Amino acid sequence: MIYVFLTNGVEEMEAVAPIDLLRRAGVELQTVGLSGKTVTGSHQIPMLCDTTASEIDPQDCTGLILPGGPGHIALAQSPIVQDLVKRVAKREGLLAAICAAPSIFGQLGLLRGKQACCYPGFEDQLFGAKVLYKPVVIHDNIITSRGAGTATQFALALVTYLAGPKKSAEIARQIQCS
Repeated sequence: MIYVFLTNGVEEMEAVAPIDLLRRAGVELQTVGLSGKTVTGSHQIPMLCDTTASEIDPQDCTGLILPGGPGHIALAQSPIVQDLVKRVAKREGLLAAICAAPSIFGQLGLLRGKQACCYPGFEDQLFGAKVLYKPVVIHDNIITSRGAGTATQFALALVTYLAGPKKSAEIARQIQCS
């Protein structure tokens, strides 16, 4: 199961683009509310989550996606998120983050020797990473992206990783990206 963690202050575009395109691709995922089933994004858009952090089964998680925005601070401080990131990293499952959220991987030491990108100004928190200034960076099982303006590219990279390039190209055509 792929978990997309949402919390108050999440950047809506960075959350919705991956959720939407992965569901179009048939990828099994659940949205997870960090502090309840309803969260309010950074632009006051309420979002209803499939489940809550206290209800998930960490053994069931094959990958996770962390959107950014001001809510990334709550994600970084969450023992549940930290534990799950470490578990997924140990299993070499998908670790994906956009905007400021790649800093969570950096703070946990998971980016040493890896290439990554993030929202401008957070580069110093990608400890040990080779920072690139591309819209999306894929290094092994870690996918990072820069921000709301790259959310669709990030989502298509996730579709490619989880469902294959053919499905990604099909969805890109459907949404007029190609």
